[in-house]
Amino acid sequence: MVVDETRPRFHLAFEAVDLTATRGFYQGVLGCGVGRESDRWIDFNFHGHQITAHLVNQTSAAATNRVDGQDVPVRHFGVILAMDAWKALAQRLRDAKVRFLIEPYLRFEGEVGEQATMFVLDPNGNGLEFKAFADPDRIFARESS
Repeated sequence: MVVDETRPRFHLAFEAVDLTATRGFYQGVLGCGVGRESDRWIDFNFHGHQITAHLVNQTSAAATNRVDGQDVPVRHFGVILAMDAWKALAQRLRDAKVRFLIEPYLRFEGEVGEQATMFVLDPNGNGLEFKAFADPDRIFARESS
């Protein structure tokens, strides 16, 4: 993969209690490439961003917050996809029999922040959100004052 240095990339490190299951989920289910690794961590290519699973003995409990009537894990990460890619991922997750924490649906329907969203937990209990906007210009849009 050629890296476009004009586009910033984020790096995120997260807890993993089982690196084999973590690899199976991120590489096998989500299709992430694997970068450098050791017996204590694995780098994954998460849509062009570097995420690193670090082996720990246990993960900490995740708090939730009510958003649009759903209990959303406060600690989560994810990616904003094109709508077609979001729909394809939702089907891929269904086909892999991944349990949705929050089923794919349209959040804030008819509002400025309308977005398709879904949440899953990885094998370590880390929350992942995948979302899409019909109009990408609305990603950071705010209500009119």
